[in-house]
Amino acid sequence: MSEGSESTTVDPPKKGETPIAKEEPTTKNGEATESEKAASEVALSEPEPVLKHPLQHAWTMWFFKNNRAKEWKVNQKPIITFKTVEDFWALYNHIEVSSKIEHGCDYSLFKEGIWPMWEDEANSGGGRWLITLEKKQRHTFLDDFWLEVMLCLIGESFDEYSEIINGAVVSVRPRHDKIAIWLGDASKGNMIVTIGKKVKERLGIEKQTTLGFEAHDDTMKKSGSVAKLRYTV
Repeated sequence: MSEGSESTTVDPPKKGETPIAKEEPTTKNGEATESEKAASEVALSEPEPVLKHPLQHAWTMWFFKNNRAKEWKVNQKPIITFKTVEDFWALYNHIEVSSKIEHGCDYSLFKEGIWPMWEDEANSGGGRWLITLEKKQRHTFLDDFWLEVMLCLIGESFDEYSEIINGAVVSVRPRHDKIAIWLGDASKGNMIVTIGKKVKERLGIEKQTTLGFEAHDDTMKKSGSVAKLRYTV
């Protein structure tokens, strides 16, 4: 999003009003002609056009299921690409919430054309803000956090810094779950820290809780289970 442009407001779609039936036209004898009846029935049967609110970017929702018999990329499946607020809610209300997907599975939401993988050209020089939740927090925080992160992304809630945000991933695992917000450039420190602070604010994470940002390069080169943190908030 260019500087000075407004964020897209993301609200749940409203249910359409029930159309009011029109009175049938009549002849001089007070009866509708056959052609008038047919025209009236067509008019009543036509659905009212749905007003949709376009998003700044098109987004693709992905689903990953860990099948060790297949290559990682084959396990990563795009669900659908959407471009409007209403289509996002239609998707969200149709699929299983993140807390109910199987262990080893991920949902990913990325700008259209970007794969949820480090090797994608748009991601290779970037990194991710990481939110880790304990297993006991799965049914109290995970779904709300993931929904809020998605709304931040599609609503361009980071103003001009939204341009370096590529997507987000929620990963459900046996011991703990993770939500990661992926950025395309790990060198833009001020922008990265501002985004991290905004994420904490939107999720209502306590100040004493620290979030860390990992560069993908550091994650790929890590020798242990934890990568070096480039930034913290």
